[in-house]
Amino acid sequence: QVQLVDSGGGLVQAGDSLRLSCAASGRTFSNYAMGWFRQAPGKERELVAGINRSSSNTYYVDSVKGRFTISRDNTKNTVYLQMNSLKPEDTAVYYCAASPLSLRLGYGYWGQGTQVTVSS
Repeated sequence: QVQLVDSGGGLVQAGDSLRLSCAASGRTFSNYAMGWFRQAPGKERELVAGINRSSSNTYYVDSVKGRFTISRDNTKNTVYLQMNSLKPEDTAVYYCAASPLSLRLGYGYWGQGTQVTVSS
């Protein structure tokens, strides 16, 4: 299996940027599609962005399109989420996850989560 450690969250103001990182260890990183999920209080966890093994395909939920960018470096076993123009509604705990199947399905390995708080 793969172990994930995510980091980079914090408290920022609306309009600011943050970059989340997720370091993977264990099984071969490039065998997994990677994703970033978030969960706000009282809401279900949602897939925010996903990237396939080779970085040739990505997915974004509509609410972050044009503001967030997911990327990965298979030489460093790391996936990133660059978040620009942050809004208060982006406030949530963000989790990286790995899927052996696809960038939309099959996420079975999770990081511990990192808090992102955006003040207005």
